[in-house]
Amino acid sequence: MKQLEEAIELRNSGKHVEANELLVRLADQFPNNAEMQYHCAWSFDVLGRESEAVLYYELAIKLGLNDSDAKGAYLGLGSTYRALGEYEKARKVLEEGMNRFPDHLALKVFHAMTLYNVKEYEKAMEILLLTLTQTSSDESIQSYRKAIEFYAKNLNEIWK
Repeated sequence: MKQLEEAIELRNSGKHVEANELLVRLADQFPNNAEMQYHCAWSFDVLGRESEAVLYYELAIKLGLNDSDAKGAYLGLGSTYRALGEYEKARKVLEEGMNRFPDHLALKVFHAMTLYNVKEYEKAMEILLLTLTQTSSDESIQSYRKAIEFYAKNLNEIWK
């Protein structure tokens, strides 16, 4: 749809307010279009208006999105809930996203941040350390990969 493409171009060119205004109109005009709802939510996030993004993200996920947009919507909604201090909601959404997209590492990282917020520090560190070993091309990280992966699961263990 030409208007959606125009709104995305506005957002990509830094015209966030104009993009948001157009996307709000489009989301209202096409309430059953998941893609419109998703991009409208995203436009609120870009403006730092997270609480206004929530309903659009929720509706987009409920209506059903293609995989690429669904990944973004789960991440966006989970991150938004976390930023709003709604940690259990964030956790639930991010876990749903990870179940649907187990190889999407950004979901795991945002999940780790949420676990940190709910004081599950060990699990948060484990996720981050394992993600680091999976993604880093740094030679020093890779040379200690097995040790890092072992310790990621045994952070509080003391060997004497």
